[in-house]
Amino acid sequence: MASLMGSLYIGASGLQTSSNALNTTAHNMSNIDTEGYTRQQVSQGTRPYITTEKDFRIISWKQTGLGVVYNNCKQVRSLFLDQSYRQESGRQAFYDVSVTTLEEIEDQLQEMNGNEFADSLSNLWVAVQEMSKNPTSAVNQSTLVTRANEFITRANSVYEGLTNYQDNMDLKVADLVEQINKIGDRIKELNLQIVEIESGNQEHANDLRDERNLLLDQLGELGRISYYEDIFGNVLVQFEGTQFVTTDHVNHMACDNTLPADKGGSPSGYNTPYWEFAAKKEYDPIQEEWVVTDIRGAKVFDLTQTVSTAMNTDIGKLRSTLLARGDHHANYHDITDDPTGAYYNTNIAQSVIMNVEAEFDQMIKNICTAINQVYEDAGSNPVTLGEVEGRTSDYDLFKVLNEEDCLNYDIDENHKAGENKKGYIITNIAVNPLYMAEPTAMKFLLADGSEDNDTVEKLKGAFTTAKYLINPNVATKTDFVGYYNMLVSQVANSGDVYKGIKSNQELTVSAVSNAREQIVGVSSDEELEFMIKFQNAFNASSRYINVVSEMLEHVVTALGS
Repeated sequence: MASLMGSLYIGASGLQTSSNALNTTAHNMSNIDTEGYTRQQVSQGTRPYITTEKDFRIISWKQTGLGVVYNNCKQVRSLFLDQSYRQESGRQAFYDVSVTTLEEIEDQLQEMNGNEFADSLSNLWVAVQEMSKNPTSAVNQSTLVTRANEFITRANSVYEGLTNYQDNMDLKVADLVEQINKIGDRIKELNLQIVEIESGNQEHANDLRDERNLLLDQLGELGRISYYEDIFGNVLVQFEGTQFVTTDHVNHMACDNTLPADKGGSPSGYNTPYWEFAAKKEYDPIQEEWVVTDIRGAKVFDLTQTVSTAMNTDIGKLRSTLLARGDHHANYHDITDDPTGAYYNTNIAQSVIMNVEAEFDQMIKNICTAINQVYEDAGSNPVTLGEVEGRTSDYDLFKVLNEEDCLNYDIDENHKAGENKKGYIITNIAVNPLYMAEPTAMKFLLADGSEDNDTVEKLKGAFTTAKYLINPNVATKTDFVGYYNMLVSQVANSGDVYKGIKSNQELTVSAVSNAREQIVGVSSDEELEFMIKFQNAFNASSRYINVVSEMLEHVVTALGS
């Protein structure tokens, strides 16, 4: 009688375990399309046996089983695949930003308001050629001035488009830093919840762990991370080699856009990410608070490092955005003021936008200075004809708008911020108002009344002489038209390279993701098989209880009679 009563508990354990297993299977099915969800697996075992007699002379002792037990509901993940996915997805995000930026640059160079910039350069060259046919023609002189003004206007449009995109990328930097901080805060909250739930070794916070793993996936796209789980269930995270999430707090990032360059800030007032805990601070009695005064030792990234897969310096959307954006609006000074090319290679070359800005500005500067030099040396220059001592640029075709055009950042020890750098920077140049009012102010007539053909030929020579280098790393000299074509080709070639790397990374990420999905993903067919199995087990336990119940009823009835 007692053994029959005990058998009811065996059947009850089967009902309870099968019911829990069915609930787990249903949970898997309901989350089959949930992002970041990990398939939960049921682990079953036997309850402890009751030993009624020990006899070492026989093979087995007399024992009575107590049924089945639901050990736990576990997750199966591959640490190696998780780390690989997060690293490779971060590398893919890095090159995705580079590709997007180069595509924007191509749009700016090739198409402005429906017209290619190359057209304005070509039209200016055609106007110079027409001048050679009849230099004293008022029509030709007027056309040259018109084309020169068109050239400068479109050059300004291209440069403004590049700087506007650069400024927009700066806004993205602040958004990415805020996103990283929010992810860190949420990981810390999940750590606390998971430790609290699992501290009794009775439950597994699987859904919370799924959310935490998804956050690590997202964080891996934003930067280079490393992490490990301690014995209590906390995940401790490092971001770019610095401790980010600890057991009890999160080291937040911040963005500075006010400090000068010699204190770690940006020359153009761009956002510079830094670690709040590592920044140098001083107490401001006026504001009655601690104020950040120096972030040179607190920067999140060292952007002077060479971009390299071997060194893992090509991982993360934030690093790529900072590299592409650069730290100021570049111009020709960034190329020409350091003859060694060291400043260019360290600070300019790795930024796709700054590199194009500097090369483009250098092209405009070279064209303007070359044409102006021809005008100044012209035998038909009114100043020359008037025999005024000393040459003047009053009759230059292009004029500098602000004579106090100064650098606001250091190029090197010999070229400091604040030094007077008069020059033909795109944003500081326009066609001489003299010619806008009177296009024929330069008559191209010599003192004897003949045409100044020599000056016109020099104008043509200025366009066709190959004496310009696009940057310090290129040894081939070219003329103006070739310079622009080389610039566009450089952008296109870089775009093709980055697109190729991005495509390869997409394949790598897809392969790792598929391998990971085979482990953590939910298969509807497999879960249906489990559902049938656990349902049959539930039915079997139910029938077992019914049989025991009928046996008990029979015994009670027989004894009662």
